[in-house]
Amino acid sequence: MTDSKPKAVIFDLGKVLLDFDYGIAIRRLAPKVQIPTDHIHTLVNQSGLLHDYESGAIDTDQFFARVQAASGYRGTLDEFAAAFADIFVAIEPMIALHAQLRRLGIPTYILSNTNELAIRHVICHYPFFSQFDGYVLSYEHRVMKPAPEIYAIAEALAGHRGPDLLYLDDWPENVEAARCRGWRAVLHRSPEQSRAAVAAAGLLDADAAL
Repeated sequence: MTDSKPKAVIFDLGKVLLDFDYGIAIRRLAPKVQIPTDHIHTLVNQSGLLHDYESGAIDTDQFFARVQAASGYRGTLDEFAAAFADIFVAIEPMIALHAQLRRLGIPTYILSNTNELAIRHVICHYPFFSQFDGYVLSYEHRVMKPAPEIYAIAEALAGHRGPDLLYLDDWPENVEAARCRGWRAVLHRSPEQSRAAVAAAGLLDADAAL
């Protein structure tokens, strides 16, 4: 591995900067659907429908229409969006880490498997999200991690490749795909471990890693 410092840091979004729980959405949707709660969870999170949405194969209107058809959901798209997307909690130590990198002048990016409703909600409720140099969102590019194409898009956006990129993600498959491209990819397990990894890469001083 090179001894030089990374030129940019790329963050995954879910479970790295924002925790989330689709169980919250399921409980909010339950009073307005005609199927059991466990069936809602399967429909929204395990049936392939969410994958189609986050991969850009279907848009928001199509996603909502399919949920309605399969569940008998009685409500408007706006009501559904409010229930479906309000599932996040800020991981404050990681947001603080990002802010510290920004103060040091280090470019930062988001690389996330996500969907339009989630991003609309995040933009409205989490100001830190606007403080990145760029965003690679799966539904916009119609490709999801760990496919190599989405990493190539991130490289082009950042203007760097290989060890010039430090990447934080909570999914081992996504981390391995980044490592195959030569990125300094870190499996995020806790804010403390990720902060230590950023410091070990030379982007923070020793005190900042504590």
